[in-house]
Amino acid sequence: MTALPLALVAASSAFAQQLGDRPAPPPTPDQAGPPPPASEEEVTFSAGSLDYDSEADIVTATGDVRMLRAGYRLRADKVIWNRKTAQVRAEGNVAVTSPGGDTLYGDSVDLTDTLKDGVVENLLLVLEDGGRLAAQRATRANEITTLERAAYTPCAVVDSEGCPKEPIWKITAVRVVHNPIKHRISYRDTRFSFMGVPILWLPGFSHPDGSQRGGASGLLMPDVRISRVNGAELSLPYYLQIAPNRDLTITPHVYSKVKPALEAQYRELNSLGAYQVGGFITHGSRLPATLQATPGMDGDRGIRAYFDANGRFQLDPDWSITGTARYSTDRTFLRRYDISDDDRLRSGINAERITRDSYLSIAGWAVQTLRAGADQGQQPIALPAIDYRRRFDDPWAGGRFELQLNSLGILRTEGQDTQRAFAGLRWDMRRFTGLGQELTLTGYARADLYHTSDILETTTISYRGDDGWSGRGIAALAADIRWPFVGELLGGTQRLTPRFQLVAAPNIANLRVPNEDARAVDLEDSNLFALNRFPGYDRWEDGSRATYGAEWAFDRPRLSIRGVIGQSYRLADREIILPAGTGLSGRFSDIVGRLTLRYGRFVELTERFRLDKTSLAVRRNEVDATIGTRRTYVSLGYLRLNRDIDPAIEDLRDREEIRLGGRLQLARYWSIFGSTVVDLTGRGEDPLSRADGYQPIRNRVGLLYADDCFEMGVTWRRDYAQTGDARRGSTFLLRLALKNIGR
Repeated sequence: MTALPLALVAASSAFAQQLGDRPAPPPTPDQAGPPPPASEEEVTFSAGSLDYDSEADIVTATGDVRMLRAGYRLRADKVIWNRKTAQVRAEGNVAVTSPGGDTLYGDSVDLTDTLKDGVVENLLLVLEDGGRLAAQRATRANEITTLERAAYTPCAVVDSEGCPKEPIWKITAVRVVHNPIKHRISYRDTRFSFMGVPILWLPGFSHPDGSQRGGASGLLMPDVRISRVNGAELSLPYYLQIAPNRDLTITPHVYSKVKPALEAQYRELNSLGAYQVGGFITHGSRLPATLQATPGMDGDRGIRAYFDANGRFQLDPDWSITGTARYSTDRTFLRRYDISDDDRLRSGINAERITRDSYLSIAGWAVQTLRAGADQGQQPIALPAIDYRRRFDDPWAGGRFELQLNSLGILRTEGQDTQRAFAGLRWDMRRFTGLGQELTLTGYARADLYHTSDILETTTISYRGDDGWSGRGIAALAADIRWPFVGELLGGTQRLTPRFQLVAAPNIANLRVPNEDARAVDLEDSNLFALNRFPGYDRWEDGSRATYGAEWAFDRPRLSIRGVIGQSYRLADREIILPAGTGLSGRFSDIVGRLTLRYGRFVELTERFRLDKTSLAVRRNEVDATIGTRRTYVSLGYLRLNRDIDPAIEDLRDREEIRLGGRLQLARYWSIFGSTVVDLTGRGEDPLSRADGYQPIRNRVGLLYADDCFEMGVTWRRDYAQTGDARRGSTFLLRLALKNIGR
C-alpha cells in the first residue's frame, strides 16, 4: 500500500508526456495536396515519390504523403497500400483528421482503405472541442476507439509561451473507450490527478466527450453548501437525456439539520415550441411567516414543496400561447431552502395573435403572495383579460388610426371584484415642416363600462369606485412639436431638441370607477410627455396642460452623452385626483430628467431625478453605474424616493436603498467578487417603516479560480431578513466545475 502513491505518480507522468502536441501539424483542407475525391468510394492522394508492385498489387508512397476519402484526411511520411487486402499502413508523423474535426496522431497506423478503422501505436487523439486522449496503443472499429493505458484531459498542455506544462487535471486509465455515437468516453481502472497529484481512484467512470451541445446522461458536478438554517448540504444532480429534444435532471439534496429534499426539472423542445416543468419537495416543519423563529421552536410538520413550469408554443405564424405556473405550499419555503427571493408568485396563460396591423391577447393570471401579513384573499385573479388592437390608415388627413377593445375581470376570494370593458380610438398624424420641425397631432376618444362589488373590502377609499354599474367617457387632443438643432462641439457632434406639447381633455369622472391598474403613479422622464401619465387604464389625467423640455445628445469616438429635462403646467386651476407628492398635484409639475453617460465599454452611468418645483429638493434620485472592464468592475445602484405622499396610499411608499457589486481580477485566473444590498429607509422616508435607516439585506463575498478547463469558487453569503423559519444567517457555497464533466 505504501508503494501505491509512487506508482500512481509514475503512471501520471508517463501519460502526461504523451498528451503533448506532436511535431507535425494535422492535415487541413487549405494545405496543398490531392484534389477532393469525386465520390465517397474514391481515394485521392499525393506524395513525393510513388512505387507500385504490380504482382503484389501494393502501392508505396513516400515523402509527405496525403490521402483523402469520404471527408477523412491522412498525412504521413510513408504509406503502404495493399489493394488486395484493402489495408493501409502509415508510418512516420501520422495524422488522420475526421469529418467532425477530431485528429488522430500516431507513430504507425494500420488502417482500412476507408481510413476509418485500424490500429495505432503511440496514439494522440485531439477532439474537436480541444480535449485530448493519449494511449500506448489504440484500435478503431465501427467508429469506436479503444485505447490501452490511456490518459484524457480537456486542459491546455502548453503554457502561454508554448512550453509543455502539466494539465490542471487529467484522468488516466488502463482502458478507455470513446463512443462518438453515444458521445461518451468510458474508463476502466481510473485515476484522477489534480495539479499532477493523484486524488481519486475509481474502478469505472464515464462522461460526455464534449461534442454534443446538449450533453449526455450522467452525474453532474455536486454543490456543497453550509448554512445556519439547514446545516451542511450536498446536492448531486443526475442528467438524463431522454431524446435529443428532451431531458430530465433529478437532484437529491441531503442536509445535516433537516430532512432530505428532491428536485427535478424536465425540458422539451418540439415542433411547436419549448416548455419546462420543475419542482422541489421535502417533508419538514414550518412556521407562520409572521412569527420569528427561535432555537427549539417547532412548527407544523408536513409536505413542503414548490412547483414551477413555463413554456411558449407557436401554433402558426400568427398565433402563439405562453404560459407559466408557480406555486409554493407555504410562504417561507422558497427562502428557507434558498430557491428564490420572490415574494409573489404569478401564474398565467396568454394566447396572442399578432399580424402586421392587428394584435389580440386573451389572457388570465393569478398571484400567490408570500409576504408576511399580506392577505391572500385580497390578491387579484384576472379572468379573462382581453385586449384587441387594430391599426389602419387615415384616408382623409393621411394619419394613422388605432382601434382598441379591452375587457378585464378581476376576482378576489375575500375582496373587491371588478369587471371592465372599453372601446377606444386613437388618431396620430406626423409631419415635418420646412424648418425641420417634427409635428405630431393626436386625438383620442374612449367609452368605459365598469361593474364592481364588495367595495368596502378595499381599504384605500380612492381605489373603490361606485358600487354596481358605472360608465365613463374619455376624450383628449394633443399637439407635440420637436425642433432638433445639430452642430459640432469639442470634436464631436451635438444635437439639441427643444420639445413642447399641448394636451386638452375635459373633466373625467375618475372616482366613479375603481382603480385596479393605475395606482403606482409617479412623474418620471419616461412619462413626462405621455398622453395619460397614469400607468394603467382605470385613471385618466384630465384637464389641459402644457409640457415643455429639451433633449440633448453629444457623440464623439468612444464617448456618448444623453440628457433630457422637462416640466408641465396646468392651464386651469382646479382640484385633481393626483395625490400630493407624485409631482403632478399642483399647476406646475416637478422637474424631471435623465442623464446617461457612456465611455467605450469602461463607463456606463444613468441617473434619473425629480426636483421639487418649489424648493428644488430631490424627490427622486435613481443612479445605476458600472465602471471597469469585463474582468474588473464596480457596479452601483442607488434609489431614494422622498415624495412625502400620504402613508395610507400603500402603493406609493417612500424608500431608500443602495446596491453595490464588483469583481477584482487578482491574476490571470484568480478573482474576488462581492455584492451588498442595504435598506437605508428610515422614518424620514416612510413614517410607518420599522427600519432604522441602515439595514443590510444581503452581503456576498467570493473567491473564484477559472481557467480553460477548471473552475472553483468559494462564496460566503449573509442574509439579514428573517421571516418565520427562513432565519437570518450565513451560507457557504463551494462549487467545482470540470470541463466536459457535469455542468
